[in-house]
Amino acid sequence: MVAMPIKDATRPRETRASQAHLRAGSSLTKEARTPEDALGRAMAVRREVLGGAYVDANLADADDFMMAFQDLVTEQVWGRAWAGSALDRRTKSILTLGILAASGRFQEVEIYTLGALRCGVSVEEIREALVHVAAYCGAPAGRQAFAAAHAALVEAGALAPRQG
Repeated sequence: MVAMPIKDATRPRETRASQAHLRAGSSLTKEARTPEDALGRAMAVRREVLGGAYVDANLADADDFMMAFQDLVTEQVWGRAWAGSALDRRTKSILTLGILAASGRFQEVEIYTLGALRCGVSVEEIREALVHVAAYCGAPAGRQAFAAAHAALVEAGALAPRQG
């Protein structure tokens, strides 16, 4: 069976050129088609979500070898996945927390919990996303994800530290 596209009256009609651009796999807008512009926009998104201090620290710690990875992450993760417009940043944040928790990347859960707060995700929404992770991935993954998110939420002042 072939999936048929559904017409969405809320989306502006795309021209042939923009459809070809999308089929080519690029999320770059007309304004960001040069590599320098795209990298700059990707870095801006990365800083907005993760925070400038965190990004600066990662870049400062990278030697020439690790800069290859930093460039890849900036281009693919921030210039493609996070810069796309079909999902808003709140949705991407919740989705990312679930993916990271499910794949056992608990240090990243802590980092992206702070990013989720920056994107407007509430503590209650983060908690509910992690309940969903625990239900589908099991208690060990859920516990570690909750612990990582809790540490980040306390660090950000979104939760009070545990007493006793």
